[in-house]
This record gives sequence, C-alpha cells and structure tokens, in this order.
Amino acid sequence: MKTAVVILNWNGKKILEQFLPSVIQHSSDASVIVADNGSTDDSVSFLEKNFPRVKVLRSDKNKGFAGGYNEALKQVNAEYYILLNSDVEVTENWIKPLIDLMDSDKKIAACQPKIQSWSDKRMFEYAGAAGGFIDRYGYPFCRGRIFDSLEEDNGQYDDTIEIFWATGACMFVRADIFWKVGGFDEDFFAHMEEIDLCWRMKNLGYKIMYAGDSHVYHVGGGTLQKSNPLKTYLNFRNNLMMLIKNTEGFELFRILFIKAILDDLAQVRFLLSGNFKDFVAVQKAQFYVLFNFFRIKKKRKTVNKNISGIYKHSIVADYFLRGKKKYTDLDIQRN
Repeated sequence: MKTAVVILNWNGKKILEQFLPSVIQHSSDASVIVADNGSTDDSVSFLEKNFPRVKVLRSDKNKGFAGGYNEALKQVNAEYYILLNSDVEVTENWIKPLIDLMDSDKKIAACQPKIQSWSDKRMFEYAGAAGGFIDRYGYPFCRGRIFDSLEEDNGQYDDTIEIFWATGACMFVRADIFWKVGGFDEDFFAHMEEIDLCWRMKNLGYKIMYAGDSHVYHVGGGTLQKSNPLKTYLNFRNNLMMLIKNTEGFELFRILFIKAILDDLAQVRFLLSGNFKDFVAVQKAQFYVLFNFFRIKKKRKTVNKNISGIYKHSIVADYFLRGKKKYTDLDIQRN
C-alpha cells in the first residue's frame, strides 16, 4: 500500500457520520483507516455497520493523539501516512499534489495542504492555516494565523514552500522517517506533538513542506475547547518539553529564562481576565517540567541549531507590542 489515510477517533460517532463520507469519496487513491482510541460510545459498531470497507483499528483505552497514532500506525503498512482529524472535510484531488511533491524529493519528511475554516470557508483555520513556524522562544504561528488573528484566504498563500511544522490536523508523513525519529513523543499526550516531531525531523536534515494547491476544511476544537484548562496545561507544558528536547546547550538556558518571564506574564493575563483555572494550569505545567527536567533532557538526540523556519525575533512582542497581526507584517527578511 502506498498511501493510507488514518483518522484517530475518540467518541466521535457524530463527527464521523458527518465528515467520513467526504474522505471516502475523495480518497480513491488511498486506503481509509479509522483508529479508535478507546471510545465508549458506539463509534465502532456504527463504522462496522455503515462503512464496512473502512478498516477499523481498536485500542482498549484513550492514549491521546500521540500514543493513539503511534499504536495505530504500527499496524499500517504504507509508504505514506496521512494523519487526518475526524472533523476535516476534504476536497476533490486533495491527496495527489502532496504525494507528488513528496515523491519528487526524498528529503521531504512531511507536508500539509492549505487548512481553511469549515464554518467560514473564506478564512484560514487556526490549526495549521498555510503552514507552521515557531519563533526563537518556541511560540508557534502560521502563515494565515498568528495567535487568535486569522486571515481571509485571498490566494496569498497559494504557493509551495518549506515550513517548520505541518499540522497534525492533516499531516502527510513519510512512514520510514516517522519511525526513524521514533514517532510521536507519547509524553505529550496531545498538543504540539506534531511540532516536536517535525523539529526532530529537521534536526536530521529533512524538509517539512506546505502545498497550497491542495486544501481541506477543518472544524477545529473537536476534542478540547479553546478555554479548557487542560488544553492550557498541555500547551504550556509541551512547549517547554519541546524546547528542552530540541534546543542546544547554552542557548537552551537563555531561552528558558526568557520563556519563564513570558509564561509568567501569560499567568498575569489569565488572572486579570478572570481565568483562574488557566492560571493554575500554567503553574502546574511549569512544576511538571521543573521536576522532570533531566528525564526530558535525556530524550535529546541530534540537535541542529542551523535549521530553517525558526523566526529569529519574538512573535509575542511583534503581536502584542508592535501590532503585527499577519505573517506578511513580520520582518521575515531579517530572519
């Protein structure tokens, strides 16, 4: 099998009922697999009854995005995996442009299409938009989305470029390289595991690409709502773990010092806005990393300080202090 679309499901019967038909309709050039992540609803029986041609892989418990995919992909024999969120509506010919791109260059480890909003198809969607980057302090952003500011899609990103990370909402990944770097880090559970994966791939000299000639529509927020303290905890904790694993030497401690200040400012912002649970979530994330620092650091393997796609300035300062709300506002030329 050359290409397998693998959808991770957890109690998502209604979402599968709505979006799986589009995947089946427009994925004749790939096998479609649903990996059930310990669902307690009737997702599996629904799939077996209504989509008998879709292969179902079962897990006995919810292992999160990272662990769920690792377990499922071990059972999938394909050259390329397409990791697809269950709440994505795909379009005609969405697979071929990205597989052709990856076939053209063996150094391309992963890529993503354009991610647009399902609820407002004129707009980019938060999770991935037109390709992901990070700043020097580990804050992720996208072409088409910086923090909560989303751009309208006017064809400004209909190109093919190298990026820093591809979204886990719709990630095409070369199977042998996925396993070469060890797959997802299961300690992440969910959130930012795809950025960590892409960073580890880039550390070994591989490319992550975006192809704007393919697009899909993503609902987003299907598992955890944006204001959920668990999501806050995972994002802050996983961001710190990612930095520790992938940043070299002295630079790591300088970045962590500044990052601690920025995270403290985020806590103040949560308090002032009345989000006490989010304030506590950031503290819990910091304490987790503090007490597990050396265990996390032992995961470091190849670290490359000269990789592309890291914005050399602070996206926090650019966004909140300088009012730069779009990717095109950033001083990329000085990067």
